[in-house]
Amino acid sequence: MTPPAPTDAELDAAIRARLAVLGIDLDQLPPGTAADPETGAPGRDTVLASLRSFMRGTVATLAAYRLPAPDGTGPAGEPALSQQRAPMLYPSIATEWRR
Repeated sequence: MTPPAPTDAELDAAIRARLAVLGIDLDQLPPGTAADPETGAPGRDTVLASLRSFMRGTVATLAAYRLPAPDGTGPAGEPALSQQRAPMLYPSIATEWRR
């Protein structure tokens, strides 16, 4: 059974808490959805809507991945993240390492 999806208010609270830990205060942005005409900073509601969309889509997808157990056991079909290659900015360097 899957847990119910979080409400907008619950996501807003989680987003604000996480950003506060990082030292980011969304109250510094202009209120509403309109961008600040001088700085171009997006409105607070626009930023929260974008972050809620990210949390609902991307985070749920990433949370579905599981690392295999340390002893190598685990349900069949789980993506083995520990076996995937690390992303590299310059993959040509990595090809030299594999020779």
